[in-house]
Amino acid sequence: MPFGDGPEAGNMPKVKEYRIERSMPKEAVACIECHKREQPGIFADWAASRHASANITCLDCHQAESFDPDVSQGHFKQYEKSDSPYGTKEYRVPVSGVVTPKDCSRCHPDEATQYSRSKHANTMEIIWKIDPWLNDGMNSSLERQSGCFHCHGTVLKQKDGELDPSTWPNVGVGRVNLDGSKGSCTSCHTRHRFSVMEARKPEACGQCHLGPDHPQIEIFTESKHGDIYTAFGDQYNWDAAPGTWTPGVDYRAPTCASCHMSGAGTVLTSHDVTERLAWEIQAPETVRPSEFKPFPAKTNHETEREKMKAVCMQCHGQTWVDGHFNKFDGVVAEYDSVYFAPANEMLAQLYEKGVLARPPFFDEALEVEFYELWHHEGRRARMGAAMMAPDYAWWHGFYECKKRYNSFMHEARTMLESGEKAYKAKDFPGATGSTTKPPEVFGGK
Repeated sequence: MPFGDGPEAGNMPKVKEYRIERSMPKEAVACIECHKREQPGIFADWAASRHASANITCLDCHQAESFDPDVSQGHFKQYEKSDSPYGTKEYRVPVSGVVTPKDCSRCHPDEATQYSRSKHANTMEIIWKIDPWLNDGMNSSLERQSGCFHCHGTVLKQKDGELDPSTWPNVGVGRVNLDGSKGSCTSCHTRHRFSVMEARKPEACGQCHLGPDHPQIEIFTESKHGDIYTAFGDQYNWDAAPGTWTPGVDYRAPTCASCHMSGAGTVLTSHDVTERLAWEIQAPETVRPSEFKPFPAKTNHETEREKMKAVCMQCHGQTWVDGHFNKFDGVVAEYDSVYFAPANEMLAQLYEKGVLARPPFFDEALEVEFYELWHHEGRRARMGAAMMAPDYAWWHGFYECKKRYNSFMHEARTMLESGEKAYKAKDFPGATGSTTKPPEVFGGK
């Protein structure tokens, strides 16, 4: 039975035909025929995928046990009304609308295991441990759903047999799924093409890694690596088989994936983005990944630095690579000692003297000033240095750090001398979010 014909074909790109009479169960054929008619975009994406070439169907990924917590009850009802030539009994099977890393692990066990131990998969635990916006309830549930949780993930729930709209749709990297798994492979390999090529491009990461606090996509674009990608990216061999994508052969300059995930030389591919990191430069004070208290990495920073250097040395010499990382380590030390440490000490004095009130955070101007010193300018300075983007290291980074630091310290000293307490916002907008940590994230604790 060929796909790609019928009345809808004129409105769709030409797709490869598949002979499925002998290789797919009737239930799978029914799924494909229905989605071809009802959601032709989904069908076209799947038909062009490597999954389709291997006869991996909707059923292979979505099928569930009848007792699974994420079974779609509405799908059952839809089947009962179906006019499929195969009848309802033969293909009325339980399916889940959400495909999780646990489902993907049936064919991709190593990738799922690596992902499960990464900061990506566990980001909900991390932000609920450290983020004052959540712990102090300083933003609303809608602000969280449309903003924070869009990238970090929601805790999925069902309501009346279907996914609760307050938690769905969501493909956040740390989504907590109903089957207990964490994350969403479609954060990077979007449905239903699940393309390796797409995940190798920086735009995949740039969906979340952008903006004033973590502008990695902007930093990459400014860097020499990004400039080469912009100029020559259309010549890269994006479709090389997994594990074989090679610098100097398939691409001229690295993307985010090249440095942080893809294999190169003797360094193996990994879906754990915590690997190859020697510093946690998103933290207020820079620490080693193994010392990051909310989620300590089970890695050795010296070993991981050598992995990253080995990736760099596919294109650069030893002197170049050592020089870059020596400069980066110096930037980290200078930020920590010159900017963060004295500002943090001053903040402690303000609380000790009662000039600032303790939680909730953000309802006093100096708290916001301190937060943005590390969360915005401080991150940009360190990230710009890490990825060789001088404008972000200086003008968006240390230059802005100086302005923020001076403003914060001047106001803080003035208030300490006068003893006058800081103005505390009485009507902080949108401060209605729940402060209860999700038990699904913390194992009921």
